[in-house]
Formats: sequence, structure tokens, C-alpha cells
Amino acid sequence: MKYVLLVSHGTYAPGLKAALSMLFGSGREDLISVGLEDGMGADVFAEKVKNAIAPIKKEDEIILLADLIGGSPLTTAANVIAGEGLMDKTVMIGGMNLPLALNVMLMKDTAETEGLVDQIIPEAQAAIRRFTIEPENNEEEI
Repeated sequence: MKYVLLVSHGTYAPGLKAALSMLFGSGREDLISVGLEDGMGADVFAEKVKNAIAPIKKEDEIILLADLIGGSPLTTAANVIAGEGLMDKTVMIGGMNLPLALNVMLMKDTAETEGLVDQIIPEAQAAIRRFTIEPENNEEEI
């Protein structure tokens, strides 16, 4: 099975999981989230990650999405995954957003993981654009 693990500072990862659950249904065992709460030590966060990934087996794959490259949630989760012997089956992406996570969930079971990553990162980047609304012209023609 391919698991998607969301990690972040604060409640971003659990919030993103909630949004994905609205789209894909709740109670999915292949979607996991862990947030580093304010005041939580790295050791407590590491234990939360370890407990969250406990069902993952050596033959499974993990697509780890994190809010920031190099941030404590990503580096701590990576250390836990490595400690559990799962790093060789893990792909990590920093800078997660809803379009990225949505595409991962849509495509993870039908695409090779490396190819999936190569495809979804440009799509997620392209989803970040300025949004404008043009004012309506309410003047009546005379």
C-alpha cells in the first residue's frame, strides 16, 4: 500500500487531512497526519510520528508531504522513518499545498512513485497564481 503522510507545524497537516477527507471520504487508513503543536518537544513529536506510522509495513511506500523543507516536522519525521527502516520506500516533498496533496491522493495508486513526484510538483507550482476579479461595468449604454 502507498501511504500519504502529512506533517507540519501546528494544525496545518491535520487541517489538510480534513480537507482531503471531504473529497476522498473519511477514515482512510492510507492518509495520515501529524502536527507539531506549539510547545511540543521534538521527542514528543517523534513519538507521535512513530505511533502514526506503526501500521506501515516494510513493503509499503510512504509519500511524505511537509509544510517546509528543512523544518522540524520534516526532519523529525524523516529520522523516525529512517529509524523504522522505511526510508528506502519513502519519497519526501516539502512545501505541501492542497493541489499537491490532492494530486498525490488521486494518482498514488496508479502511478510509479518517482514518476508521480516528477509530475505533481510542476502541477502544484502551477496552481499558485494570482487571482483577480474584473469589476463589472454597470453603466447603461445610452
